[in-house]
Amino acid sequence: MSSANTNTMEIESSDVIRLIQQFLKENNLFRTLATLQEETTVALNTVESVEAFSSEILQGHWDNVLRIVSQLKIPEKKLMDLYEQIVIELVELKEIGTARTLLRQTNPTQLLRDQFPDRYLHLEHVLSRSQFDPKEAYPNGVSKEKRRQIIAQALSSEVTVVAPSRLMTLLGQALKFQEQQGMLPPDSAYDLFRGTVPVVQAETDDVPSKCYNTIKFPKKQHAECVAFSPNGQYLVTGSVDGFIEIWNYLTAKLRKDLKYQAEDNLMAMESAVLCLGFSKDSEMLASGAQDGKIKVWKIQTGQCLRRYSPAHQGGVTSVCFSPDGTQILSASFDLVVRLHGLKSGKMLREFRGHTSFVNHASFSLDGTQVITSSSDGTIKIWDYKTAGCIRSFSPHDGTGTMAGAAGLTVNSSIPFPKPNQILVCMRSPTAYLLTMDGAPIRKFTSPESLTEGAVKDATAAKAVAGTDSARKEGLGVPLTDYLAVALSPQAEIVYCLAENSQVHCFYSDSAKVIKSIPVADSEVIGMASHPFSNVLAVYTVDGRVLLWKA
Repeated sequence: MSSANTNTMEIESSDVIRLIQQFLKENNLFRTLATLQEETTVALNTVESVEAFSSEILQGHWDNVLRIVSQLKIPEKKLMDLYEQIVIELVELKEIGTARTLLRQTNPTQLLRDQFPDRYLHLEHVLSRSQFDPKEAYPNGVSKEKRRQIIAQALSSEVTVVAPSRLMTLLGQALKFQEQQGMLPPDSAYDLFRGTVPVVQAETDDVPSKCYNTIKFPKKQHAECVAFSPNGQYLVTGSVDGFIEIWNYLTAKLRKDLKYQAEDNLMAMESAVLCLGFSKDSEMLASGAQDGKIKVWKIQTGQCLRRYSPAHQGGVTSVCFSPDGTQILSASFDLVVRLHGLKSGKMLREFRGHTSFVNHASFSLDGTQVITSSSDGTIKIWDYKTAGCIRSFSPHDGTGTMAGAAGLTVNSSIPFPKPNQILVCMRSPTAYLLTMDGAPIRKFTSPESLTEGAVKDATAAKAVAGTDSARKEGLGVPLTDYLAVALSPQAEIVYCLAENSQVHCFYSDSAKVIKSIPVADSEVIGMASHPFSNVLAVYTVDGRVLLWKA
C-alpha cells in the first residue's frame, strides 16, 4: 500500500455558472444568458476592460454605460445613483423627453421614488425648470465631474475582467494535464459530454528497448498481478498484502485524480491478490484472492459492486468478464472453473474435469466457448452454455509429441486475434500458437537453446521442443522456461517472459526471433502489455514493476 496525501482543490459552483455565462456572452446568446442569470441568481459581472468601462462613465457615454450595466447585477443603491446622474445630465443637454421617460419608467428611478422621495422630487424639480442651473442640480458644491468619478469608482468595484474563451481554455488545460499525467492517451480526441476518449488506433508494433520508469513497493511487499485496462488508461496492481492500486503508467505514480486513492481509501482484499480482470468498457475491475474470494469494483469510485465470498475453495488464479460484462469467469487451485452472475451474485455454472490446478480461464473471441489451462498439462475447450467439455489436448510440436504428456504445466492460453487460434504459454522453453482444435500453427522457442551450436542432433531437438524426455537426458542445453506470454498492440510481436528475467520477442507470423531483452536483475513473476502502446510492465519478487517502452 502506498501513502497518499489529500490535496484537493475546491471550486465554487457559482464560478462554474459564471464560466458558462461568459461563454454565452461571447457567443451572443444573450437571451439564454439572461435566463441563466435569472434562474441561478448568479451574475456574470464581467467587462472586457475595467479601465474602458470606467472611462465611458467619466466621459458621460451613457448609452454605452447603460448597455453594459443591463448585463450586470449591480446593487440597487448604486443603480439609483447612476440613473439619478443620467437624468440630471439629460436635462442639462435639453433632452427633456428622454430624461422624463428615464425618470418615470425605469426600475431604479421608481426605487429612488419609494426609498428616497426627497431625491426623486429634486429630480422632478430640475426637470420642470425652464433653465438648467448646475448649482441647483448639484447641491453641496459637488460638480458633475466629481459625481462621475464617484459613480465610476462604485460601479468599477462591481465588475471583473475574464480572459476571452476562459471556459474553453480551462477545459483544454485540464485535458492537457490529464494527458501529461497519463490519464488520457496522447493526442486523442475527447468526448466532453460522455467523459470518455474514443478507442485510439494502436501504435505501429515495435520491441520495447528501455526501462523508462519503475513502481516501487514497500519492503516485503510486491505485486502478484498487473493488468492494463482495455482502454489503456489504467495500470492496476494487486499486491501480496491485499491492496489494489491504480497507477499512472507514464509517471509510475499513484493516480490521485481518483478521489478514493487521494484519500488513501484503496480497494483491498483480505488476502493476497492473485489475479485481475477488466470489463470490456474498462469501468469495472474483478479481483481474485488467495482465500478464494472475488470482488468486483467500480474503477471511478472504488466502490465494491459485488462480493463472492468465497467463490472457490482454493486461491483464485484467474478472473475475467464475459464479453457483455454481466458474468465473471474464474479459475482456481481447487481444480474448478466457475461462472458467476454479476447481478445475482450467484454461481451459474461449473466446468469440472481438470485433475490439477487451473491456472487460467478465458472466453473465446466469439464468447461461445471457454478456454482453460491447467497444471495437469492440458488445455480444455468448453461449451459456454452447457459447461460440457468439447475437447481436451496438450500442445505439441507438430510431430505428435505431446509437450504436456509428462505433466508440464500450462500457464495460460490467450485468444489470438484471429478466429480459432490461441497463444499458449507452458512451463517450458516453448510457447505455441495453436488452433482451437489443438493443431500446431507455429512455436516460439527460447533462443537461448539455439545458441553456441547447442542444438545439433535429434536428441537436442527434442529439448528445443520442450519435451520432458529431453530434459531427463541431461543434455546440458541452456533452456529457460517461460512464465508468461503477451502480444504487442497489433499482435505482430509475441513476448515471452522467461525465468531468467529475459523477454524474448518473436514475429508472430514467422516465429523469427527479433530480440531478447534482459528486463530485470531479480526474479520475475509476470508481465502485462499495453493495448495501444509498445509498453510492457514486468513485475518482480523484490517489489518492483518495471515499465519498458520502445
